[in-house]
Amino acid sequence: MTPAPTATDTGHPDHPAGFRAAARRHSQGVGRRRFLTTTGAAAALAFAVHLPAAGTASAAELDPRRITENPFTLGVASGDPLPDSLLLWTRLAPLPYEADGGLPAARVQVGWELAHDERFRRVVRRGTATAHPEFAHSVRTEVRGLEAGRTFYYRFRTGGWTSETGRTRTAPDPHARNHAVRLAAVSCQAYHDGYFTAYRHLAAEDVDAVFHLGDYLYEYAVTPTGGARAYTDRVLPEVFNRETLTLEDYRLRYALYKSDPDLRAAHAAHPFVVTWDDHETENNYADDVPENNVPPEEFLLRRAAAYRAYWENQPLRTPQRPTGPDMRLYRRLRFGRLAQFDILDTRQYRSDQAYGDGWKVPGPESEDPARTLTGATQERWLIDGWRTSRATWNVLPQQVTFAQRRDVPTAAYKLSMDSWDGYPASRQRVLDGAESAGVDNLLVLTGDVHVAYGFDLKKDFDDPSSRTVGTEIVTTSITSGKDGSVKPANWNNQMAANAHLKFYDGRRGYALVTLEDDHARADFRAVDAVTTPGAPVTTAGSFVTEAGNPGLTPA
Repeated sequence: MTPAPTATDTGHPDHPAGFRAAARRHSQGVGRRRFLTTTGAAAALAFAVHLPAAGTASAAELDPRRITENPFTLGVASGDPLPDSLLLWTRLAPLPYEADGGLPAARVQVGWELAHDERFRRVVRRGTATAHPEFAHSVRTEVRGLEAGRTFYYRFRTGGWTSETGRTRTAPDPHARNHAVRLAAVSCQAYHDGYFTAYRHLAAEDVDAVFHLGDYLYEYAVTPTGGARAYTDRVLPEVFNRETLTLEDYRLRYALYKSDPDLRAAHAAHPFVVTWDDHETENNYADDVPENNVPPEEFLLRRAAAYRAYWENQPLRTPQRPTGPDMRLYRRLRFGRLAQFDILDTRQYRSDQAYGDGWKVPGPESEDPARTLTGATQERWLIDGWRTSRATWNVLPQQVTFAQRRDVPTAAYKLSMDSWDGYPASRQRVLDGAESAGVDNLLVLTGDVHVAYGFDLKKDFDDPSSRTVGTEIVTTSITSGKDGSVKPANWNNQMAANAHLKFYDGRRGYALVTLEDDHARADFRAVDAVTTPGAPVTTAGSFVTEAGNPGLTPA
């Protein structure tokens, strides 16, 4: 949770009146889950009738030779690697800070190439994809029939322009006895809080995939000088100096973030596996309950806009394409027989935060067994997936702190109502499900809190002598919280209050996790400053956990 910076621009474009009126009519009395099945609402939201499948015949096609400025300003990306398939992404925007990206409302044909070498002398596949104006001229192509566990290089072309070259990698064969998987975990990259220096260092790391655990962008205003970046060599357009509410707002905000050269470098260097938290839409929303007191139809429209822009701007496959304010983001990836990744969505289906959110004394409301962070369907999917898993490591990339986290070492402690501490029955069902499924090596990956933590996961968090049942690695933020410090003000209290907390560092950076047959290793990477560019990276701490013997020990 990051406090909103002050915006100096109070003007804001609104949702079209017809969208709001239809959303209001069709959300009353039918419930959100039925909301989108109503034809009028879907049409009014323009998330059904204005999709390329329906609009292609009438949409004009632009001759790419008419594009006179580089359209690949937002870089390239790949995501969700499978053993035989890669998802490649780009988005055409010769003028990224304009609402239309500098292109007319017309289709553009974009060529792509995939090769074994970065000079493209050994091309494996090539083809053409369509950049539809309905999807903000984003492009995604799923390349199939590839060799497992292999590095590839890719690029896009249109007109006389060629994108930068990306590097990606297929997942190992699901039956392969692979002996190592190396991943990075990242989260929380508020543009207005500093430079994406950590991404420049991450681009140079040797990892199989990057797991982004949420808060890819922030809805808050970004001043013309870039907030804490304090630009002196440029002035950002006033269009960014307001909170994001509409589809146009979110699209523009992704353009701002993706135009950053360090973020582009990380995307070009590694495949990303993404999941969202709250700020991709609005701070601390819970399912269909907004942070602020606005009519339900207003928040549904905002969520639909945010979800659509998220899909347009991330390397996600077709099954993740949203329908209005609903998007199936939880999914499963397997990396040989070594690792299974169950990527969660702890924002879209959760019960509202207890006691009005924030840090509160736990009680009957937060401890209600009916409360859920995942929703019943996702919870069943997770536990059923564990029952069929044959992986050595079962990894749970998700958003908010899983372990209990008391604020003070006294009986009058408080817990965060936005984290799993605000949903202890939901957490216990997950832990019990892992135990019943025979999961021996549970590793939770977490973002959100802008600090790096290493936790032992306990069968009973209220009993320090309780059996350790897993490990949690919490990555710090890329920028959110600005520069940070080695020991934040609450360091002593939290270390004393939580015996299962083995590591705590408050600087910016990312986490590297290496999975091997007999152990997993976590390296917490940190930079000392993000309000000025170019800070070096160091390793703040390194820990290992043995296969079959959970618990963190210093490396």
